[in-house]
Amino acid sequence: MNMLKIVAVPMHPEGRKFVAIFAGIAVLLGLIWQPLFWLGLGATVWCYYFFRNPVRTVPQRAGLILSPADGVVSLISEVAPPPELGLGDAPVYRVSVFMNVFNCHVNRSPMDGTITQIVYHEGKFVNASLDKASEHNERNGLAIESPDGHRIGVVQIAGLVARRIVCFVKTGDALKAGEVFGLIRFGSRLDVYLPAGILPAVSVGTTAVAGETTLADLHAEQKAVQSVDI
Repeated sequence: MNMLKIVAVPMHPEGRKFVAIFAGIAVLLGLIWQPLFWLGLGATVWCYYFFRNPVRTVPQRAGLILSPADGVVSLISEVAPPPELGLGDAPVYRVSVFMNVFNCHVNRSPMDGTITQIVYHEGKFVNASLDKASEHNERNGLAIESPDGHRIGVVQIAGLVARRIVCFVKTGDALKAGEVFGLIRFGSRLDVYLPAGILPAVSVGTTAVAGETTLADLHAEQKAVQSVDI
């Protein structure tokens, strides 16, 4: 891991207090026993790395639905969207992106659009890679409608380690594709519910980059999904 590349990446303001806390603990550990300082320093660098907010090159082609998170596509399922988001009860494709503690945890809008609904649910903190996490874990759901009327759902899901979902936007806000709308601390998952009739352009195991990786294309000829559910 190149330390210069880590410290040169901008950090989201949400992480400043945590880096300060980690740095303070490192100093205290150093006063107790000097080798402990280096362990604390390593943890402080990791904390900075966790809250990094790198510049992303967002595709400009109309109709793309982009990944809202860095991580790995862990599940692709055909399910009904969360009822509270007002997206109907017909099954649509859900693409889940799992973030481990080393992924960038800044969440970005999958497309241009207006937020029509935001609903927060308290819940459990089971492993976010499990399918049941969509229903049982603490989560925050957003419904986004594009200028041409396509609607998607984006759900932030807390995981086994993550205990805090942060959302920076509100109902009625307009978002640009790739624009930051929230983050989750520390290890979690994002679910994207595609519009009816739209198939994923990724498969399980795909490494996704927030604001860059295309999850689906509204204007593409629809073909069979090659990989669903693990």
